[in-house]
Amino acid sequence: MSFIIYFLIISIIPIWAQMKVKSTYNKYSKVATSAGMSGREVARRILDANGLQDVKIVESRGMLSDHYNPLTKTVALSSNNYHGHSVAGAAVAAHEVGHAIQDKESYAFLRFRHSLVPVANISSNASWIFIMIGLFAQASGMLLLGIALLAAGVLFQLVTLPVEFNASSRAMNEIVGLGLIRNEEERHAKKVLNAAAMTYVAAAAVAVIELLRLALIFVGMQNSDE
Repeated sequence: MSFIIYFLIISIIPIWAQMKVKSTYNKYSKVATSAGMSGREVARRILDANGLQDVKIVESRGMLSDHYNPLTKTVALSSNNYHGHSVAGAAVAAHEVGHAIQDKESYAFLRFRHSLVPVANISSNASWIFIMIGLFAQASGMLLLGIALLAAGVLFQLVTLPVEFNASSRAMNEIVGLGLIRNEEERHAKKVLNAAAMTYVAAAAVAVIELLRLALIFVGMQNSDE
């Protein structure tokens, strides 16, 4: 029974978060901003206002494929957000520019997350190899190594949270301060950004739950060896 509950938790939380962000985005992608600016124009306006004229804005493929690339200094917006004039598009565009502003200011959590990328990439693949060997062979040393590697990936997801929340906060300050959204649009934009943030919270929560479960298995394995 406990396994079924655990499986439901780690399955439902991410699915719920994804459904929430998609439904919220779809709702407010149909609501046009009174400023009548496209996502690209919103991004350009905020970038220029923050002295980031060198940052390029490009169109990316796929729904909600929006991101900021610190290596190429590029804000990529999905087609709907790049061309559209919606509240959702403005909020998403402003959020990605928020990351560009973080990059410019060397925001501490962003720098820390960047430093964890190589470790997180390795640990995400290697951790489960050691974990599965440890579980099937009842080898506590292998399991512990896998847990340690997995913990590095969990740390990356936890550090991502302040980065994303800060980018959303910057986004709201910019689009409101520059008059890119007005009145009721501000509340709508917050809903879009909050829903998007929940996907990161859900991913981090599931990762922590998984790490704790494996830690308990390791402790139980150690106790059985005594």
